[in-house]
Amino acid sequence: MENYFNYFTEIEEQFRKCRSEPVLLSPLDWALIESWKDQSFPLAAVLVGIERAFEKFKNRKCTYRKVNTLAYCSQEVYRAVEESHSAAAQGGIAATPAHDQPAPFTAEEVSRFFHRCAAAVENAAHRANEQGRKVLTEELVESCAALQTLGASIPPIATAYLEELERNLTVLEEKLHASLLRGTPVEELARLRTEVDRGLAAYRRRMTAAEVDLLERQFLKNRLLEHYKIPRLSLFYM
Repeated sequence: MENYFNYFTEIEEQFRKCRSEPVLLSPLDWALIESWKDQSFPLAAVLVGIERAFEKFKNRKCTYRKVNTLAYCSQEVYRAVEESHSAAAQGGIAATPAHDQPAPFTAEEVSRFFHRCAAAVENAAHRANEQGRKVLTEELVESCAALQTLGASIPPIATAYLEELERNLTVLEEKLHASLLRGTPVEELARLRTEVDRGLAAYRRRMTAAEVDLLERQFLKNRLLEHYKIPRLSLFYM
């Protein structure tokens, strides 16, 4: 993927530039970007989709309204991605391989990141143990150990290595998410799901059921991690 580790920041900058006014993306906006990343949406196509959405918005009669959420751009983003896939299938220009690009992080920065993540998971394990959640405690301890192992010896950084490391982190985060889902009391999960449903209200009108379902699962995962004070296990969030 082109500009692999700039995916989030470039989309955020494009949204701000097209809006022409300062705006903070909401947690759901970030979850939407992550759903695009997880579906391997090309960055260039996403940027084109956002620009097209604002061009159409400017041609509307109701000029007093503003675009306050990235969800407004979702339909144009999907169209731009489909066009990108069609062009690639017809022999379009391929993106520059990520391994040909300079690494955006140093080994020391990556090592510090793993240390912070492992410490946060360890603290979450201590809290779970104090609350008598034995199974969750054991699984959090395992995740902490896995993070410590991954971060124990970081070699000289290359982008191709970082992508492999990111894939390992993705697997570990999914395992951690499953542990949190199993170990969280039903009442707390219900509260988080209610919060997610409320936040998705504005998105449902502009997205398909499948897209909303994907965003819902992504946002719930983010809220669970926040609840346990665990950072995202991804180099995108360094």
